[in-house]
Amino acid sequence: MAYNRVAVTDKAKDLIDRLRKKHGELIFHQSGGCCDGSAPMCFAKGDMLLGSRDIKIGEIHGCPYYMAEDQFEYTKNTHTTIDITEGRGSSFSLEIPLGFRFMAISRLFTGEEAQDLLPIEYPE
Repeated sequence: MAYNRVAVTDKAKDLIDRLRKKHGELIFHQSGGCCDGSAPMCFAKGDMLLGSRDIKIGEIHGCPYYMAEDQFEYTKNTHTTIDITEGRGSSFSLEIPLGFRFMAISRLFTGEEAQDLLPIEYPE
């Protein structure tokens, strides 16, 4: 059984559903750059151009989840769960005007998980 690198809480799924109703298909990206640092950001599909150094590490609630390759090097040994919290982040993520922000909660993979992870994908 292959293990996912990223998961999502039920509260975050509810917010994703709200955003999907308003904006259509969504993607997530976690860069490690400016603004909210390595916070996950949600965009309408097509509103963020993925680069050759972005990789897809999984999907959450039907949304592809991308990460900058250099950020992935720091987090490749961790499982990430996406949750939400009240409050405004300083990013361009779609949930910000609703008074929420997505956050990434990470833990190290267990030995069993590390042996059988789903592969990463590069965008086409």
